[in-house]
Amino acid sequence: MKKKVVACLLAAIMTLGAVGCSSDTSTNTTSPKEESTEEEAPPAESESEESAANTVRGTGTGLKIGLAVQTLSNQIWAQQAEAIQKRAKEDGNEVTVVDCKENANTQIDQIENFISSDVDAIIVNPVDADAIEEACKEAREAGIMVVSWDEEMTNADINWLIDNYDLGCGIGSAAAEWINETFENGECEVVVLGYPQTPILKQREDGILDKLAEIAPNATVVANQPAIDTTEGLNAMETILQSHPDVKVVCCIGGGGAAGSNEAFKGFYGSEYPKNVGIFSTDLTDETISSMQNDEFNKLCVAITGNAYVCGDTIYQLLIDKETGVEMDKNVYRELIPVTIDNLEEMIP
Repeated sequence: MKKKVVACLLAAIMTLGAVGCSSDTSTNTTSPKEESTEEEAPPAESESEESAANTVRGTGTGLKIGLAVQTLSNQIWAQQAEAIQKRAKEDGNEVTVVDCKENANTQIDQIENFISSDVDAIIVNPVDADAIEEACKEAREAGIMVVSWDEEMTNADINWLIDNYDLGCGIGSAAAEWINETFENGECEVVVLGYPQTPILKQREDGILDKLAEIAPNATVVANQPAIDTTEGLNAMETILQSHPDVKVVCCIGGGGAAGSNEAFKGFYGSEYPKNVGIFSTDLTDETISSMQNDEFNKLCVAITGNAYVCGDTIYQLLIDKETGVEMDKNVYRELIPVTIDNLEEMIP
């Protein structure tokens, strides 16, 4: 039965990858958006923008890099930042990491501070891409390379992207297939831990809900609450389990909610972990890896590029490649990889 279930889960994700615009692409693949008609194509960069974008060129060493993340309380971003700092140090580069605590105005100030500090490049994980466009434009006009992490921006040299709705569909499809395999008539109680405050994470939530409704229509979503980190996930699930003790499935838009849900289930069930309780998420964090290895509650994680450290290493290498003159598309799409205990070891360097 286990092999059958796993096969169904992997097939569900791979099917989505075949039809999605991002999930079957390598890191240097152009989006289908760029294959649209001439009228839909974005306007060409001005001469000043091209000049700014090409200003930073060199050997890839001695660089000052600013890294602006939404929040370091989210494990995936914290672990990716750690990986970026580690690689930069090995290469003789310096990375300054700032956390805007999910405040767009704070992130704008941080970008402007990086400009004043005369950094060579900025990697930004936008809270609100539209809100920071002007600040990023100022950075590029100052000859600073800008790499946008997870959002498509006009004023960036590289956009490191995923289709977040497709990602959510992958999580929801895997959970729905498992529900149908595990429960009679596909009837069970489900919790969704989203984060509608951030647009790209709302897209993931929408994908999860759509696929649950489509593939497992007899499952009931009894709660839908925001949770971006472990503490929020733990608190949400402990509260939910008090009123809905029969919850069997949790779908999370990120690794923080998954880690918190895993801890809540461990506390709820004690030392005996039932096999018909599962967490489905994204972000292959250390916590998710540990849960799978210890046969706890994480059944499947749709990894983005790889584990957290591979992700950090990848975006750093994109920056270095661009800085040293390697030609690449502006939009770089990331691979979505379904991970279960059966292929987990392949994802751990």
